[in-house]
Parts: sequence; structure tokens; C-alpha cells
Amino acid sequence: MTYEVIEGVLIPFIGTSLGAACVLVMRSSLSGMVRRALNGFAAGVMVAASIWSLLIPAMDGSEAMGRWAFVPAVVGFWVGVLFLLILDKVIPHLHFAGHEAEGPKTSLQKTTMLVLAVVLHNLPEGMAVGVIYAARLSGGDVTAAAALALSLGIAIQNFPEGAIISMPLHAEGVSKGKSFLYGILSGVVEPIGAVLTILAASFVTAALPYLLSFAAGAMIYVVVEELIPEMSEGRHSDIPAIMFSLGFTVMMALDVALG
Repeated sequence: MTYEVIEGVLIPFIGTSLGAACVLVMRSSLSGMVRRALNGFAAGVMVAASIWSLLIPAMDGSEAMGRWAFVPAVVGFWVGVLFLLILDKVIPHLHFAGHEAEGPKTSLQKTTMLVLAVVLHNLPEGMAVGVIYAARLSGGDVTAAAALALSLGIAIQNFPEGAIISMPLHAEGVSKGKSFLYGILSGVVEPIGAVLTILAASFVTAALPYLLSFAAGAMIYVVVEELIPEMSEGRHSDIPAIMFSLGFTVMMALDVALG
């Protein structure tokens, strides 16, 4: 694996870790409005990344199919959605805004289930980074700048996510050190998922369009099932919607400018 790939895989994890470090330097926890705004920003980044960095390259990579070039994108997208749906049902987890745990009944502590919810969120992001670098290594049309743009975009939205993880945990009574550690651990799944995806894609280069759209489907599932409900909870406000739009345009600009 080249230095370029290692760097790209680690950038999103560094973003999560830096965000989690906020618990070490900030005294107060995040307000509900700030958390909703950050969720909106993350949702915007993920939607834009799914379109420009994953679905469009998937269809471009299938252009030899002519008018049927959309088929790998549609199939991969739905497999990604169903994959996350299954994980959502079989892994016990608890969202910060939720009052009841999802998935099978378990005796796991609340803190553990909160971290598992974020792990489910981060997994498709790691896969997205992995598959874009797999496409890059396969000699496809993905440029180094385009791959870096996706890594940077996810890292930008991971920074506030890291804070969203560690600071509420500290507010729940978890020590600052443990809250920071849990924040870091929630992001470890991203480089692991990225590396596994790169290794898998190296054996099935022809499946890259399906893998690109698979990652897009998984991310869109997270946005619709988790982030949009959380950004819309409580008192009505336009701020989360504005932050969604900001995240969307930031990721779109990064992909177009660097791609």
C-alpha cells in the first residue's frame, strides 16, 4: 500500500480524533442546537460525497454498458442500503437522541451502545474511502486529488462528530479521558473498513462500480435513518437545514475543485 493510500485512509480517523479531543479542552457540553447543526453539516457532506465521489464515478466506470450504465449503481446502492439495514437490526445500539436501544435486547451498558451507534455510522464512511482508493489503485479514472477530496470531506465532518461523541459521554458522567478514548475508538472502524475494502476490491476490480455505489447506499441509509431525524428533533429551526446545505456545498466544491 502506497504512502498516498495510507495518508488518505488515516485522514478521516485523524479528523474524528481531533474532534474527540474537544472534551479535553472545552468545559461545557454541546447544546442541543449545536449538536443538531453539526449533524446537519455531516448529513450534507455525506449526501454530496455519495453523489459526486461515489455514484457518478460508478456510472462513469460502467459507461461501456451504454444506456444500462446505471445498473451497477442501482444494484450496488440497494445492496449498501440493505447491508446497513441488517446491521441496524442485529447490532444493539443507542442514538444520542434516542430513549430506547435499537437492535436485539442486550445487557450492554448505555455508553457501549452509544459508541456502537457511532461505529455503525462510521463504517460506510471508511468503506467509501477504501473503495475510492481501490479505484485509484486499479488505474481507473479516479485522480489522486479526487480521492484526497473525499478523505478531506469526511475528515471535516468527522471533526464535529468526534466532539458529538466524546462531550455528551462526559456529560453522562464518563471521565474526560475515557470519553476521549471512546471517541477515538468509534473512529477506528473507518481505517479498518477502508483497508478491508481496498483488499477486497483488489481481487474483484470489475466490481468497483458496484462497490462505489454500495458505499453510497450505506451512507445514504445512515443519513436518512439517523442524521436527518436527529437534526430535525425538538424545536423547529432553520439552522440544521442551513448547515446541511453548507456541508453539501463544501463537499461538492472539494470534489469538483480537487477532482
